[in-house]
Amino acid sequence: MPILNKDMTLCISLASRPSNIGTRFHNYLYDELGLNFVYKAFTTNDIAGARALGIRGCSVSMPFKEAVLSLVDAVEPSAAAIESVNTIVNDDGILTASNTDYEATADLIDRNGLDKDQSVLVRGSGGMAKAVVAAFRGAGFDDLTIVGRNAAAARVIAEKYGYRSVGDDPAPGHAIIVNVTPLGMRGDHAHDLAFTEDHIRAAHTVFDVVALPSETPLIRTARAVGKPVITGGDVIALQAAAQFVRYTGVTPTAEQISRASAFSRE
Repeated sequence: MPILNKDMTLCISLASRPSNIGTRFHNYLYDELGLNFVYKAFTTNDIAGARALGIRGCSVSMPFKEAVLSLVDAVEPSAAAIESVNTIVNDDGILTASNTDYEATADLIDRNGLDKDQSVLVRGSGGMAKAVVAAFRGAGFDDLTIVGRNAAAARVIAEKYGYRSVGDDPAPGHAIIVNVTPLGMRGDHAHDLAFTEDHIRAAHTVFDVVALPSETPLIRTARAVGKPVITGGDVIALQAAAQFVRYTGVTPTAEQISRASAFSRE
């Protein structure tokens, strides 16, 4: 990475509990590609300083994803579809918002050839769940059920996109099952299985957005019974790469993205 200098372009993340994933991903690629950029995570309750400080790009996490909508000048369709932002780009004081979580999910649906006529079961009712559900709606899926511990939040998302919500697990049989909760994540939930083995065996494709680790109990179990999987590592690599391109104007190769993603999750 270049020595810090007055001409270095700054990109940041805004989060109440920032991680090192974005910092490691972006700075790895800046270094590999020889770009005079630096990326730094911040914890803040004030999200209005990007324009004044000339910050090029902001990765936005909870609880700011919806609050920033009133502070930007333009909203791309990816953010408008879910009324939630995870990326802001500053072009000479003009702030444009997008949501690369939505874009990454839509891309993975397409890349993996998921059949829009198949049924989908999504576990989760937070901001990322909204991005995932909206991406399935945008891809033309009509049969989707949301199961969430927060029944009211699940109902709101389901009604927004014309789907159904339930409070308890439905019977196994959905072709595509998607975990959008912390179940299986490092820490307190590391050993939790997001769906029963019966749900996994009945599914055609198993999708887990948890990135740390990308080989969650759900993904390991699905692999063990021969199911195609989409991992959180896939999601985070695509969404971060989309941010990187917006910030720098440079498109890394698939191999560079893969290396940066692996480095970010070490």
